[in-house]
Amino acid sequence: MIKWIILAVFIISAIYIQYRGRVRHGFYRQFFDHSTLLAPVNFLMYQFSKVPNQPYIDTQYFQDLKVLDQNWQMIREEAQALYAQGGIKAASSYNDLGFNSFFKTGWKRFYLKWYDSSHPSASTLCPKTTALLKTLPSIKAAMFTELAPHSRLVRHRDPYAGSLRYHLGLITPNDDRCFIDVDGEKYAWRDGQSVVFDETYIHYAENTTDQNRIILFCDVERPLKTRWMQRFNHWFGKNVMTAASSPNESGDQTGGLNKAFAYIYQIRIKAKALKARNRTLYYVLKWLIMLGIFFLIFIRPYVF
Repeated sequence: MIKWIILAVFIISAIYIQYRGRVRHGFYRQFFDHSTLLAPVNFLMYQFSKVPNQPYIDTQYFQDLKVLDQNWQMIREEAQALYAQGGIKAASSYNDLGFNSFFKTGWKRFYLKWYDSSHPSASTLCPKTTALLKTLPSIKAAMFTELAPHSRLVRHRDPYAGSLRYHLGLITPNDDRCFIDVDGEKYAWRDGQSVVFDETYIHYAENTTDQNRIILFCDVERPLKTRWMQRFNHWFGKNVMTAASSPNESGDQTGGLNKAFAYIYQIRIKAKALKARNRTLYYVLKWLIMLGIFFLIFIRPYVF
């Protein structure tokens, strides 16, 4: 009975996630999306959120972030110096589970902070920005990100609703052709201007100009109504999100999820090769595995 209740909770939560915004994935894409796995957790985050559940959130809810806006030129100087020496880059191996697919389309990053993990390279190469971030406990993750000219990030949802996304324009084309679209609403980056949005709505980004785009990208803790939900959010960040830590350099911490990802992705490479050779067999095997897991969890105990 407990298993079936858990299954029902997952299904109801997943349906809620699917119909929450105006823009939606197709059934197949959403079924296998990581946001479906976290749907029950995210449902709670939305229900206990202190800020409106909408694609873009007014910055009035995040007064502490004004210090970043006020110091944007200092932050830009460190980002420029880092970019000049090649510090903003794609992962050198399969050790960035969260953003691995983005590297193929021209997106790059340099981690300044990631939950409770250690990134000594950030303090060494960007001392002023990292010192400023340490004064803002609401910021759980931060990085410099680059979106190269004529590049695009595909439509996606981020998996966890315990945070909201803050973008501060540093080096941008200042052009409407360089933008992010969140649930069908576009925002074009501008130097020195910031925006906060809910990254668990479907979104994508494009830079069709001839100029680069570099921003400060932060995950800000979602304000929640109750202390027990706040404590849960802290626990989840400390024990799950920290495990997704990815290094900039060899001395930085690699989280447990990313250590496992390096091995698991080898299976993914073989699966992609099979898909290229025989799409029908690939999808038959994929659904058989999913149905087999469902059978082992929910049906087998009642048969044997």
